[in-house]
Amino acid sequence: MNSSSRTSCRELFKELWIMTLHLQYIYSLLMFVTTNRYFLKSNSDVHNLSTLYNSDLNLPRANLTIFQKGVFYSGIKMYNNIPQSLKELSHGVRRFRLALKRIPLKNAFRSLEEYLSCKSYD
Repeated sequence: MNSSSRTSCRELFKELWIMTLHLQYIYSLLMFVTTNRYFLKSNSDVHNLSTLYNSDLNLPRANLTIFQKGVFYSGIKMYNNIPQSLKELSHGVRRFRLALKRIPLKNAFRSLEEYLSCKSYD
């Protein structure tokens, strides 16, 4: 790759399919949630109302910041942010893993806030 040392690596990461540290963390959290789904409740399990967010996982109440920054709580937040098409694949871990690797690499997120604020993964 012919690029100068002052060039942003974001486009190079997309071209070479390299995961940034934040992407690796997001990927690990989503895989943790997917493999441990039997511990987690969806919103449809908590209440009987038919809402737009029925397929989302129920986020437990948390007053402590240390719990909110933990794997369990953060993983649910990351999972609730993925598109519905990926949530449908999450019941099969192998297909979910392959589909998950494609989406974040197109965007090369640099922070967790950037990932959480993203609404389109195209």
